[in-house]
Amino acid sequence: MKVLTQRFTTKYETAPFSVIKMEDYKPAFEENIKNTKAEIDAIINNPDVPTFENTLEALDFAGYPLDRLSSIFFNLNSAETTDEMQKIAQEVSPLLTEFGNDITLNEDLFKRIKAVYDAKDSLNLTTEQHTLLDKKYKGFVRNGALLNEEQKKKLREIDTQLAKLKLTFGENVLAETNNYHLQITNEADLKGLPEGVVEAAKAEAENRQLDGWVFTLDMPSYLPFMTYADNRELRKELAIAAGKKGFQNNEYDNQNNVKDIVRLRHERANLLGYASHAHFVLEERMAQNPEKVISFLNDMLEKAKPAAQKQFEELTAFAKELDGIDHLEKWDSAYYSEKLKQKLFNLDDEKLKPYFKLENVLKGAFTIAEKLYGITFKEVFDIEKYHKDVTTYEVLFPSSRESEGELVAVFYADFFPRKGKRNGAWMTSFKSQSIKNGKNERPHVSNVCNFTPPTPSKPSLLTFNEVTTLFHEFGHGLHGMLANTTYPSLSGTSVYWDFVELPSQVMENWCYEPEALALFAKHYETGEIIPQEYVEKIKESANFLEGIATLRQLSFGLLDMAYHGKSQTIDDVKTFEEKAFESTKLYPDVAENCMSTSFSHIFQGGYSSGYYSYKWAEVLDADAFAFFQEKGIFDKEVATKFKDNILSKGGTELPMELYKKFRGKEPKPDALLKRAGLI
Repeated sequence: MKVLTQRFTTKYETAPFSVIKMEDYKPAFEENIKNTKAEIDAIINNPDVPTFENTLEALDFAGYPLDRLSSIFFNLNSAETTDEMQKIAQEVSPLLTEFGNDITLNEDLFKRIKAVYDAKDSLNLTTEQHTLLDKKYKGFVRNGALLNEEQKKKLREIDTQLAKLKLTFGENVLAETNNYHLQITNEADLKGLPEGVVEAAKAEAENRQLDGWVFTLDMPSYLPFMTYADNRELRKELAIAAGKKGFQNNEYDNQNNVKDIVRLRHERANLLGYASHAHFVLEERMAQNPEKVISFLNDMLEKAKPAAQKQFEELTAFAKELDGIDHLEKWDSAYYSEKLKQKLFNLDDEKLKPYFKLENVLKGAFTIAEKLYGITFKEVFDIEKYHKDVTTYEVLFPSSRESEGELVAVFYADFFPRKGKRNGAWMTSFKSQSIKNGKNERPHVSNVCNFTPPTPSKPSLLTFNEVTTLFHEFGHGLHGMLANTTYPSLSGTSVYWDFVELPSQVMENWCYEPEALALFAKHYETGEIIPQEYVEKIKESANFLEGIATLRQLSFGLLDMAYHGKSQTIDDVKTFEEKAFESTKLYPDVAENCMSTSFSHIFQGGYSSGYYSYKWAEVLDADAFAFFQEKGIFDKEVATKFKDNILSKGGTELPMELYKKFRGKEPKPDALLKRAGLI
């Protein structure tokens, strides 16, 4: 346990995974909470007059070992979990919630913060210090500092319940994902599937000691099956299995969890004086309030819906012409979209995949970051990993004659699915960046994805969608790696939630540029650079069915706002969801399915009242990349402006102010609508 309650002695103070025992976690949490409380008590009991340094700064740097422990534990609980770890998570989450409330509801601590806040106009604070003071003061008020004792007690109860419910929701989704597989023993049922997909399914069957071929709900298995399998009935079976996660009236059912989370969030917001959870959340977002978000989503819907309906009619006509299908169902979507794409552009992922070997794509992302921001990536083998699939890198500013290269960050890459890893792709960190006593603590950043793994005969070859996912998460990674702020709570991706997707989404743009593709899109066997005709087709097809895709994203944003934007009684989750989807509906409903019960982004992750931010950030990213295109996609001046004003600044200033410093003006949606072919 001792290793988890002090600073690590490893290289760069990286996480010492091999010496951590499962039984160490809970006692270490208890010890670190106790030690951090002592640090907080020292701030409160300081006899000196409250100042920015002895109160705000001291508070932001308090609890370093607890932060490190929490990041290690909860990152592994997402990427490498076990039943035992999930049990520990259920035990320590309430402890952390209670501890968080002990701080934000501490009257004596708040008095000191308020004393500094009330005197802020007479203090000579930097912009970053002003931001920290505002954020801490608001954070306390938004977490109940002005409530009476009875209300504070109620808030604590709600927060403890919510912490447990969110964990349970995620565990149920993971269990449902792991509990299903489709076993195929008749080779004819594999018709249409690419050779690599069949090979991977064979390996999965052997891994499970089963005959034939096995397909799962993990995306590298699920998506290719839905895209290429000719057997419509089996596509239907797999799609329904995926769509009913948490909606099967079994021990993993999430319907009541959804209702309880929504109800408790609303109660909490009301307790704090807000009309709804969305009003509470959006006060600290660029969008500011639910009305503005709903207006933004409906405005995008108005522009996208005609295109989406036209595209859906074209897809329906194509399916009828090809296979006599009268009514498209959800399990037909990816299959006929791919067929139509091949017909229109003569381009499919199987043609492209040989040019996107995972190692080459990652190296391409590294090279682009080097060209833009002057950093290099060097794989190292003396930093501990939590799983054999993980690769580790030193990120460096180039060496000079005087030095070997200054450390920018440590980077972990974890790319393949496995049993203890949740679905999807994300960026996280094991250590955040900050500057204390003149020392710049550099961050330890991780990208976690679920890509097509290598097979006995082929390396990991990515679909183009997986290529853009890698670049997306790498963009988040750069936001963390290039952080350069004083205070840990303002560093890296600690920004407004509707700003956090800008660095990730802007990075995807390089995947469509011939100049960038030439750096990494090389045939894994011959080394041939991707043919120009393929590059042109990638660019041509970038807007393929974009109206339908936009409608889908908007539907999720509208569902999120329906749950969190106003008070309501949810009698039935499925009925509520159907009503929220009315304005965006294209495909017939599937009675057995419910999206909400596995909508982890809003019920487990941090996107409640924030799912709109993907589209919001697309407006920013299209406008930002247009600036790169004006000057050249590797233009050093634009890249430096982006690094200095966006990537390195974290949450030290209001996002729009940072954006204007980079771009010289506020963004307009025209660049996005034009890029998407919607105007």
